[in-house]
Amino acid sequence: MDAITLDGYLDEETMPGDLHGTTASFRISLSPTEERVDETVLPCSVADPVLAHAVLYELKRGDQLRVTGYFHLPQTPDDAMWLEVHAIEVLATSLLLDPADEDEMDQLTGDGFQDDQAVPFIERYASYLVIYDPDGPAHIWHTTGARVGETDDPATIGDLINAYEHRTAGGMGGAT
Repeated sequence: MDAITLDGYLDEETMPGDLHGTTASFRISLSPTEERVDETVLPCSVADPVLAHAVLYELKRGDQLRVTGYFHLPQTPDDAMWLEVHAIEVLATSLLLDPADEDEMDQLTGDGFQDDQAVPFIERYASYLVIYDPDGPAHIWHTTGARVGETDDPATIGDLINAYEHRTAGGMGGAT
């Protein structure tokens, strides 16, 4: 069987596979289109200690990765499918923020984020990030760094993303 190469975003925090951190598990979010319905979350494992260290300590949620490895299909109905990763390349670092970094939060929300405020919730929609400000509007960004817009009504996030897609001919960048 040939190795497969996939591009995706590190979906969540990574987990050590053993007590010594010589193996690791993580998930990547794959989206061949900008449609959320086409997204797939694929479990991955790393057995190489050097790669495991990188996964556990150097990568962060939202990093765009190119992973190469061998796909394992379930052998029984209760087995999992997963990718045994042998190579990882970071294509782009994450725009996801550390809410403790006030300067970074101010730059994205533009409203003087304060220490005593509730921490914003950040969610990814394919190549878009939505920052839900608990005391204000949701801010939508494309992973290129372009600001898509903001809304007080979460039901309109899809409309803003669609409008951005039409303005930028497929979401390939461009500031608003």
